[in-house]
Amino acid sequence: MEIAVVGISHKEAPIEVREMASFSEAKKIEGISLILDMGIEEVVILSTCNRSEIYIASNNIEDSVTKIMDFYGDYFKKEEIKNYLFHMKGDQAIDYLYRVCSGLDSIVLGEDQILGQIKDALMTSMELEGSKKILNKLFREAITTAKNIKSTYKISENPLSLSYIGVKFLKERMGSLKGKKALIIGTGKMGRLALNHLIEEEVEEIYCCNRKSGKIRDIIEQYPFVKEVYYDEKYKYIDEVDILISSTASSHIVVKKSEIKPRKKELFALDLALPRDIEHDILSDSMITLFDIDSLKKTSEENERLRKELSVKAKKLIDESIVGFNSWKDTIKADPIIKSLNERCDEIQRDTISYIYRKMDLPCREKKIVEKMINSALKRLVREPIIALKETKEENKREEYIRVLDELFDLS
Repeated sequence: MEIAVVGISHKEAPIEVREMASFSEAKKIEGISLILDMGIEEVVILSTCNRSEIYIASNNIEDSVTKIMDFYGDYFKKEEIKNYLFHMKGDQAIDYLYRVCSGLDSIVLGEDQILGQIKDALMTSMELEGSKKILNKLFREAITTAKNIKSTYKISENPLSLSYIGVKFLKERMGSLKGKKALIIGTGKMGRLALNHLIEEEVEEIYCCNRKSGKIRDIIEQYPFVKEVYYDEKYKYIDEVDILISSTASSHIVVKKSEIKPRKKELFALDLALPRDIEHDILSDSMITLFDIDSLKKTSEENERLRKELSVKAKKLIDESIVGFNSWKDTIKADPIIKSLNERCDEIQRDTISYIYRKMDLPCREKKIVEKMINSALKRLVREPIIALKETKEENKREEYIRVLDELFDLS
């Protein structure tokens, strides 16, 4: 079974295209089901603000990749998506997943959020029986290696995030955030990180707005100076603040141009959501400056220099893990014959024990001893062939062993 990935990345596709191909949780569930129905053996869907990717394991990888590329256009009903799709197979796809897990492929080098997003994607697929033996092993190895890379090279010693880069970006444009007023819409992980960074920059007043007020109450317990804004009253506060940061999980526009009054003072808006929260048309007001995720790409030359340096260092750890994964993947080709061999042993054991019990009237204790002795003898008989089969590195030799065992024990 081979590995492949098909998807859309922030490197090639603008935010408008990534929005089109964004999977909500409901779409992930539906998408995994549809892909399995195509006959593709295993699938994991990863969808974040920077990427939309489908990882597959298949016995017919060429055909499966074609099906996934067609799926993108058909499922989202946007044929232009196909113009931005990339695909990788084999070791290239595996290496790519390791780099994504490690944060080496993110806009923000080593960002911590991606690892949690990958774990969630794997868990969702496992619950739907989309990810099985191959992808379960691959993703777990990639996650473990990513943690090792972060620990070894201290990538996240000073953890960065899009929220951090975004607030620093605003500071560069505004000169200073000290004494300013800010409204944060959405209090998920990204919104909370933005709140922490605004506090560090000594923003004078911070308002938080969320559809569910329970999350804001938790924030106010930690930061009593933060003020809650009811979701339906957000436009009233947008008129008053200097900074607007939005990072909800909404599938539609949260801040509409038609609801914003003409500005008397400058507003700097930062949209960290995908799909985007803030209507692009608000830029028709000359007093409003709007930045989105793609705006942040241009801020980090130092980020890119570190990425290249760390990629070289991390390559050895990634390559070693990939070799280990491929070795494991090669050995599981023998799993069906080993399973058949064990089943044949079980069959012989049942027949033998049944014959002995018909001929001899044994007490319960002796029966247990006989069963253990027969089981042990049969396992000893097949142990050496199984070990030789698993430890064989040469594919041709392994296939020959499988053929010989099949014929000798009549396993087919």
